[in-house]
Parts: sequence; structure tokens; C-alpha cells
Amino acid sequence: MNGLYDELRLALHSVWTRRWLVLGVAWGICILGWLAIASIPNRYDSRARLLVDINQILPDDTTAGFGGRQRIDQIRETLTSARNLEKVAVTTGLLPVGAGERERAGAVGMLQKSIKIVPQQDNIFEITSSVAVGSLSDADNAKLASGVLDSLITVFRDDQLRGGRMNAREGLKFLDSQIADREKALREVEGRRAAFEAQNIGLIPAGAGSPAQRVEAARAELGQIDTQLVAAQAALAATNGQLASTPATINVPGLGATGGGVVRQQLAGAQAELSAMRARGLTDAHPDVVALKSQIASLKAQADREGSGGSAGNAQNPAYGSLAAMRAERQATVSALSARKAQLTADIARITSQQIQNPGIAAEYDRINGEYTALKAQYDKLLGQREQVRLRGDVQTETDAIRVELLDPPTKPTSPAAPNRPLFLTGVLLAGLAGGIGVAFGLAQVRTSYATAGKLERASGLPVIGSITEVVTPERHVERRKRLMWLAGGAGALVGLYALLLVAEFVQRGMVA
Repeated sequence: MNGLYDELRLALHSVWTRRWLVLGVAWGICILGWLAIASIPNRYDSRARLLVDINQILPDDTTAGFGGRQRIDQIRETLTSARNLEKVAVTTGLLPVGAGERERAGAVGMLQKSIKIVPQQDNIFEITSSVAVGSLSDADNAKLASGVLDSLITVFRDDQLRGGRMNAREGLKFLDSQIADREKALREVEGRRAAFEAQNIGLIPAGAGSPAQRVEAARAELGQIDTQLVAAQAALAATNGQLASTPATINVPGLGATGGGVVRQQLAGAQAELSAMRARGLTDAHPDVVALKSQIASLKAQADREGSGGSAGNAQNPAYGSLAAMRAERQATVSALSARKAQLTADIARITSQQIQNPGIAAEYDRINGEYTALKAQYDKLLGQREQVRLRGDVQTETDAIRVELLDPPTKPTSPAAPNRPLFLTGVLLAGLAGGIGVAFGLAQVRTSYATAGKLERASGLPVIGSITEVVTPERHVERRKRLMWLAGGAGALVGLYALLLVAEFVQRGMVA
């Protein structure tokens, strides 16, 4: 432990003997470091929070599936686009009017590096501008930091207001040109198809669509006809069965030479109407059947009160007449369906025969029709898109397509965000002192001297008989005190310069505030 203490004392002594070197090196390092710090311009930051909400009244197929990350990237790219930043540079005075291309590129590049956009939520963004222009004062840099954000938000809002309408006009112009091209191609295909049909009259069956399409449509309709025909034939068979079991005439009491009473005639008519309803398939629970049965019961009661006078006679059965009319109607339906089935079968056979006999003509006609169908589908789709774009443009003209709301206005910076000059000034002072001490200690190691007899004995390996103590005269003592005061003055001046720089820094910050 004593050895370590002795080594420390020797190190301190070697530094103390070179104290002027320590002071000189410290002054040199501090002056250079403080000049370097002074050359760094203060950076002022301004922040703002922006709400960007898309007011999408009409559905937009082009933005279907548009993810949140893509939306954030698009807004960020729009905010920091070169065109917008160039407008900001001109508005804030960073770029004089009539500047060259190189100056414009430099101003835009500087703004792109100084502006940062951080998404906080789905449609809320925090925008930060960091300005450190060496040719401007701190007050001007602080003012410019907030001015850049004000100008950027204004330019972005105006650009979105005009951009939606310009995009709608450009979209309509593009769609109009595409529609004109498709219309021209469609007319050309129509002309070729008409000429082909005229050259091959009799070989191409008349009708819309290609032969294959007409055969497919005929087969589909034939399947439906078969189903309907089976149902119609079943209904006709059921009607024939009911008609066979229904008598043509019925025996009506009181109906003879005298002609019967009025009540009995009404009763016969009501019974005939009830039979017709049941023939149509109405059940006893049907409201009309229930009402009619009630009416029949009332008429029967009246007929019984009039007595059973008159002779009985035969009258035509109304139910038989209704069934006969129904059978005629269903026979007509079966005949019509059978005729349509025969016609479709003949058409399929004729078209198939023509395709077999003239495969080249049929294939060419199918190709022309396919081309026409594809062009017609594209043409109709473009017309629909044009109408959507037109409506969307009208909506954007009447309303704001994108709503831009300033949640927090740009802050007015009162102190620089960087560099931290007090910390840097202190660090340079400590580095200067440490550098001076290090140089002195290193020089002591190179130019070896022996402060004690023991150190000389260990270094030489020879015994040291004794040592002579230095005798300081009064004049020498006064001279040493004077040099010590000069050393203290130099060190105090260094610390005073450091304090002066700190005071100047805080005064400068107060002037900005």
C-alpha cells in the first residue's frame, strides 16, 4: 500500500513540475474545442399534430383493400413531396424567387432531412421540423422552424383540395380516350362480323351470338321445356281423370215445367261455383270457400222453407263445364310446349350440322363473336368507370375529399434542441485539463527524472549514500510565489472564460424567448 502511495506522489510531483505545460495544453484544447462548438449552429425544433381524414362519400374501387400502412406512406410522401417542399422553401424565404436548379434541389434536400412525420394513430400525424441554418440568427432559426410547419400544412391542404378535382379531370380525360379507342375497335369488329355474315348467308344460322352460344342457350331452354312439359302432361292427366268421374248433368229438385224458384236457382249457381273453386285446388280452409259454403247453407234453409213443390229435372253440371275448360287450357299448354321442344331440337340439329359441314366458317364466326364480346364488355366497364369518376369529381367539387384538421398548431421554440452547449463547454474544459495532465505525465515518463533517492537506487541498482536537500533563499521563495500566482491567474482566466461562455449562451437563449 505504501508503494502505491509513493507512486501516486511521484506521479503528482512529475505533473506539478510541468504545471506550465499542463496549463498551456489545457488552454489550447479548450480554445480549439470552444471555437468548434461555437461554429455549430443551434438547432430549433417545432412540432405540430395533424388529423387527416378521408371523406369518402362514394365507394372507390381503386382504393379497395388499401391498407393502413400504405395509407400512412402515401400521406407521408404527399406531405414531403419535392413540389410541396419547393413551395415551402419559396414561402419561408429559404429559396429566393428565380433561384437556379441547384439551389432548388439543395433547399428541397435540406427540408426533406429536417422534416419528420411520425404516425400516432390511424389518421393522426406528428410533424417535426428541425432548422439549423448557420447564416441565420437563433431568433430567425426559431421563427423559421415554426414557419416551415405552417407553410407545409397550408400547402398540403391546398394541394389536397385541388388535387382531387384535378385527378377527377385527368381521370375523365383518360377514360374518354380509352372509350373512344374501344368504340372504334368495336365498330371495326361489328363491320367485320356483318361482312362475314353477308358472305356466308345460309351457312350461319340467324340469331344473336355465336353458333356454340346459340346451341348452349337452346339446350338450356330445352331442359326447361322438358321440365315444364312433364308438369303440364301430369296436370292434363289429372284433369282428364277428374272429368271422367264428374257427371255432365245433375238432378236439381224443384226444377221442372214450372221452372223452379229463384232461391233454388241461386243455390244451384252457388254450388256450381263451389265445385269450380275445388277444381282449381282451393281447400275448405280458404276464405272464399268458407264464405261460399256459408252462403250455400243459407240458401238451402230458404229453399226448405219454400217447400218441395215442383218436379225434379236435370240441369248441366257446372263442375263438368269448369273441368272441360281447364282440360282444353292444359291441352293447349302441352301442345305449345311440344311445338317449342320440336323447334329447339330442330334448331340444335341444324346448327350442329352446319358446324360439322363448315367447321372453318363456324370457328371464324366464333372468333369474331368472341372478340366482339370481349370488346363490348370492356366498353361497358369503361362507361361505368367514367360515370363513377364523374360522380366522384362532382362530390369532391361540392365537399372536401380529404379533411385536414390541425389538432396542435406548430410550437414556437424558445431554446435550441441541439447542441447542448453547456454540457459541451463543460466537457471541453474537463478534456483540456485531462489533456494537459496527460501530456505532462507522458513527458515525465519519456524524460525520466528521480524525485527520491529510493527511486534512483531502484533504477540504477547501486546504493545511494545520501541526498542533499534544496535550500530555498528568500529571493527564490518570492520568485516561486510570484510564478504560482501567475499559474493561478492563468487557471482562473480559463475557468472565467468558461463561465463567460456559459453566461453568453443563456443570455442568447433569453433573447430568443
